[in-house]
Amino acid sequence: MDRKIMVVTAAYGAEQVRQAGGQRAILPVIAGAGADGVEIRRELFNSEELLALPALGESIELLGLLACYSAPAALFMPDGTLNPELPRYLSEANTLNALWLKVSLGHFSDAQPLEALRTLLNASGMALVVENDQTDCGQLAPMQRFQAACREMALPITLTFDMGNWLWVGDSPEEAARHLASAVSYIHVKAAVPHKDNFRAVAPDRADARWLDLLSQLPADAPRGIEFPLEGADLTAVTRHYVNLLREE
Repeated sequence: MDRKIMVVTAAYGAEQVRQAGGQRAILPVIAGAGADGVEIRRELFNSEELLALPALGESIELLGLLACYSAPAALFMPDGTLNPELPRYLSEANTLNALWLKVSLGHFSDAQPLEALRTLLNASGMALVVENDQTDCGQLAPMQRFQAACREMALPITLTFDMGNWLWVGDSPEEAARHLASAVSYIHVKAAVPHKDNFRAVAPDRADARWLDLLSQLPADAPRGIEFPLEGADLTAVTRHYVNLLREE
């Protein structure tokens, strides 16, 4: 199986990315590690980088990488309406030639705004994936309601399954996989271990086999994103180790 492995730039840490000169400077590490693609994070841009999206997109293409784009934003506002910034994020994703735009769910209450969302997506031509985040909105129940509404309305929206975030919101990742796996098109791979009053993300081979069992419950052909800390003197070698690990498992 030609399984795609994406590397999330945030895995290197915001400070490391800043010191390197931005996300564009991290791309050769990701390409050199043999990854298939990169997840560009909007929150890691400075104002100059945001204006240079076409150049970033060109660099990604020249290195032979696929791209996805993550905006730190909710799809639905606290009053249940669509995020007014969504057209901007879709346009930015298009500028990057991204495969999809990723956002969190936010305050989904009913299906009323979904027709407007369909119109937006049709106009942009961009795929949308919605992630379970570390807020109450990312719990299993609202994610199920949203997925059911999308299915009923035949909306082409799929889910990013973040393996660790379920723990942050007090849900079972395994139960979430049982209910949502059929709608998952992208997986954020991470293991999580207890830390103080919560959890912290760790590399999968530094945790027990729970992550591997969970991964087996999710679509085998869904691209896998590395979103756990990538640290070490040789970042290319460290990244390559985990690219190979996730491609084989």
